[in-house]
Amino acid sequence: LTHTGSASARDAMHANPEGLSDSMKMFRLGVEGGKPGPGRAGVQPEWFYKGTGVQAVAPGDPLFSPAFALDGGEEPEIAGYYLIGADGRPWRVGFSLANEFSDHVTERINYLYLAHSKLRPAALGPELLVGDLPQDIRGVSRIRRGEVTVWEKPFLSGEANMSHTIANLEHHHFKYALFRQPGDLHVHMFGTATLSFADGVTAEPGDVFEIEAAAFGLPLANPLAVEAGAPDAPVLVGAL
Repeated sequence: LTHTGSASARDAMHANPEGLSDSMKMFRLGVEGGKPGPGRAGVQPEWFYKGTGVQAVAPGDPLFSPAFALDGGEEPEIAGYYLIGADGRPWRVGFSLANEFSDHVTERINYLYLAHSKLRPAALGPELLVGDLPQDIRGVSRIRRGEVTVWEKPFLSGEANMSHTIANLEHHHFKYALFRQPGDLHVHMFGTATLSFADGVTAEPGDVFEIEAAAFGLPLANPLAVEAGAPDAPVLVGAL
């Protein structure tokens, strides 16, 4: 909900007939206080833990959806990369395209399942943009099925299209000492307003997610795959 168009898709998923959904409330908080100006901390955004480095997927490699997942859908985003210095200070390395792959059907069941829906792999773009992020980023997200493009839509990013500044998002990530451990590398994805799921599209195994924006050079493309196994098979835990 960090982007100015993100509220409509999420609000439809979490609509509350008795009033504003939590998605719309969070979006309004960002619009009202997400860009506080230099030297000040604004309102904190919602964000979710994606996983450790084992979740990172290279360009061209499959994005595996767990056997128990109800959906596997793309989220075209910009990712920031940060290295924590010996003194605990975060240093931004650069930005890239990213596919913040998620399970939107699970998310739609109940907003409290959103954290579960995010524990999926994420694909990171082939090129790193160093320096400041452009204010206005315009790209395209699409799904290819063989030779056919089954869905395609523009996406916007950059602060001109966001309800928070990058600095405010960075502050609310790194204000936690847990995330300032020397030597750690962080990838922070800044959100999106564009989802094929919001348009009623369901990706199928073998479909290719493709995300591109001129500022980032080569596109990011990854096929969808599903892990083998029974979706309802329990994990057996042993006792030491």
